[in-house]
Amino acid sequence: MRIIIAGAGEVGFHLAKLLANERQDIVIIDLDQDRLNYASAHLDVSTVRGNSTSFRVLEEADVSESDLFIAVTSSEEANIATCVIAKKLGAQKTIARIDNLEFLLEKEKLDHKSIGIDEVISPESLAAREIKRLLKEAALTDTFEFDNGQLTLVGINIDEDGFLSNKAIRETAHLNPDHNFINVAILREKNTIIPHGDTRFKANDHAYFIAEPSGVDKVLKLSSRESINIKNVMILGGSKVGYHAARRLKDKYKIKLIEQDKNRCFDLIDDLKEILIINGEFSDVELLKEEGIERTDAFIAVTNNSETNIIACLMAKQFGVAKTIALVENMDYIHLSQNIGVDTMINKKLIAANFISRYIRKGEVISLTSIHGVDAEIMEFIVPDDSKLIGKKIKNINFPKEAIIGGVVREGKGKTAFGDFEFSKKDRVVVLSKRNAIQDVEKYFK
Repeated sequence: MRIIIAGAGEVGFHLAKLLANERQDIVIIDLDQDRLNYASAHLDVSTVRGNSTSFRVLEEADVSESDLFIAVTSSEEANIATCVIAKKLGAQKTIARIDNLEFLLEKEKLDHKSIGIDEVISPESLAAREIKRLLKEAALTDTFEFDNGQLTLVGINIDEDGFLSNKAIRETAHLNPDHNFINVAILREKNTIIPHGDTRFKANDHAYFIAEPSGVDKVLKLSSRESINIKNVMILGGSKVGYHAARRLKDKYKIKLIEQDKNRCFDLIDDLKEILIINGEFSDVELLKEEGIERTDAFIAVTNNSETNIIACLMAKQFGVAKTIALVENMDYIHLSQNIGVDTMINKKLIAANFISRYIRKGEVISLTSIHGVDAEIMEFIVPDDSKLIGKKIKNINFPKEAIIGGVVREGKGKTAFGDFEFSKKDRVVVLSKRNAIQDVEKYFK
């Protein structure tokens, strides 16, 4: 697939990195030659210097031959114009990064597809959606449901004195006599490990499992943490992410939002009438106490300062808050959450890049997700009627070592899949794959 990316900033570069790892044909357009030089030195991509709204520049990038055109520059006006022009010049599909709240919240007033934009994305809105997903269970670092909960991805921390610490997977089989969960990935510092029988859990690992409905609570017990029903949520920062998060969460949780800019508070009060908006300094510990941080179940720090967010979450932990989420700008910070005590760190640009990268496989898989900070994607495939997999066992199909089959939904019922599992037609197969193996995995389900 030929993909053109307008914008070599953090979103554009990370997106190109993800797609280049999957052996896609990538072209990056940017005005900044230094950015282009950095991209070409670190990635297998082609580059074109110039303004992405220029006909000449787009034609130099062979826009008419592109399967997907993605505009993620820092200017939403340029992104809109670029996609409109690219579509007119022959791009098959276009995606524009948009930040304008009115454009996002009232999309029905402007049919963006009619002007040449197939998809609009907002890093802030996507980050808010990620926050909502992460709040489902305080004791889990991550959770994602397949087929209405028939299978669930769950993530836990491996504590030094926990059940799994320093044990190989084959040594923990007795903990799972019903075979209703399976370990599919381990995040260790910055390394993503696809586990096998001899893989050993270590303290501070983030371990991820695919579980049947009856297996979710068992995984939770392995984390040595109690299940907590989240009711009270405190949001630090009335940024765009804070605004979007509050909008998404207000119908399910009782929310307090703290913002230090008084004028911004008035804007938030107008748009978020159901939410208590508090004007105060982000570093005011006494204010947090007065507003009941000790009775708060989840604390979300989304100010425009990464360090403030991290420190605030650590402080919330000291007050006994069960779930903390910090928004960070530096992607290298993501992996620090394993070691410093913040439950989850998220990066809106990383989330946006991951979302767009999934878009290119929309027609081949029925659902996709990614685990924050993990170099892998989770995909759900349907076994075709004429598939060579039918009647074969997992242990006999020579599946890529950089991928693992976690489970199958058959006739509406989820089942974890171990070596002796045998495929049938119409099985919905959940696979976790490192990005360099995705194309090899896809071949099994075509």
